[in-house]
Amino acid sequence: MPALPPKGASRLRGTPESQPSALATPLSVLGFSSAAQTAAAKKPAPRVAKPVVDCAVYVDGVRQPGRPSPAEAITQVREAQPQSCDERPLSRFVWVGLFEPDEEQMRAVGAVFGLHELMMEDAVHAHQRPKLEQYDDMFELVLKTVKYVAHESISQAKEIVESGEIILFVGRDFIVTVRHGGHGELAGVRKHLEEQSAKLAIGPLVVMHSIADHIVDGYMQVTEAVELDIDAMEESIFTPGAGTEIELIYLLKREVMEMKRAVNPLSLALSRLAHPDPTLTIAVPKEVRRYFRDVLDHHTVVAEQVSSFDEVLSSLVQAALGKISVQQNTDMRQITAWAAIFAVSTLVAGIYGMNFDNMPELHWHYGYFIALGVMAGISLSLFIGFRRSKWL
Repeated sequence: MPALPPKGASRLRGTPESQPSALATPLSVLGFSSAAQTAAAKKPAPRVAKPVVDCAVYVDGVRQPGRPSPAEAITQVREAQPQSCDERPLSRFVWVGLFEPDEEQMRAVGAVFGLHELMMEDAVHAHQRPKLEQYDDMFELVLKTVKYVAHESISQAKEIVESGEIILFVGRDFIVTVRHGGHGELAGVRKHLEEQSAKLAIGPLVVMHSIADHIVDGYMQVTEAVELDIDAMEESIFTPGAGTEIELIYLLKREVMEMKRAVNPLSLALSRLAHPDPTLTIAVPKEVRRYFRDVLDHHTVVAEQVSSFDEVLSSLVQAALGKISVQQNTDMRQITAWAAIFAVSTLVAGIYGMNFDNMPELHWHYGYFIALGVMAGISLSLFIGFRRSKWL
């Protein structure tokens, strides 16, 4: 298999759903033979944390005891003894959870499950748009996670929405989840599903639904929190006398655009899973499609909210610019009024400051005081006039 491109820089970092405690080379973790481990040992590599957060075999929706490696787990599923004709076929599949694997670790997992090299490249580099793709008899579903960054005031916030990514690889007897980012943990989803063995017995597609449902529910929580910030900003904009910080509106708009990029593209993928689609190589059972239709309904509500946020913020930008323009006009009127008031004094002083001997009233004994009085009187009259016209 050709080597994957070097891993790009990513800001989606965090802690796994349950932090592994031991360190090991990827091949030994994933259950490869001693010969493979010996070959790998010839090339020294830095020790890294285990990418496998959890790995389990499920038979009829019941988790089997032990913590096998991915290689051991898929072997256990595929080499199970055939059942008698009188017995009901048992549902068997493997669920492997990975957290931010590097290129070598992902290649090892991909070799176990037969993943395409493009699937592994997506898993390593992460920055993908939400999508559903097929590779022979496998699905790749990319989901973006979002988290609301709590803050006391929006004026103190540098980031409002933090994004991550979860990539699902689904086959007929396995599902591999690859998580990037410091949120969107799946331990709770796994625990909840393990308490519903009848539902989990349907297979890996139920796990895919539960993860998608969990992420879309997270979208709804984030939109509720962002809506409060937008309401507070809207109130500030339309409060008379309040200052206008248009940079905060741009911050909100940037974060809403990030949510829009995470939420809107997922609609097509959910639609294909929620409705009969003959192009899918893995048939989605009718019961699972019902679950996906529910997720699609929630997603539609979220997508409409995010679009409305974008429209509201665009309106707030226009309102803020209009408010700034009105304030600038007010300031210009005040500057013009004061300039007119001082222009009178400047005019009188300029005329009587000319060096001519035969100017009228130049040698009056009280001419200086009369000139000051005229300047003060005219200036006061102008001030009163401007105040009445609300220029001052």
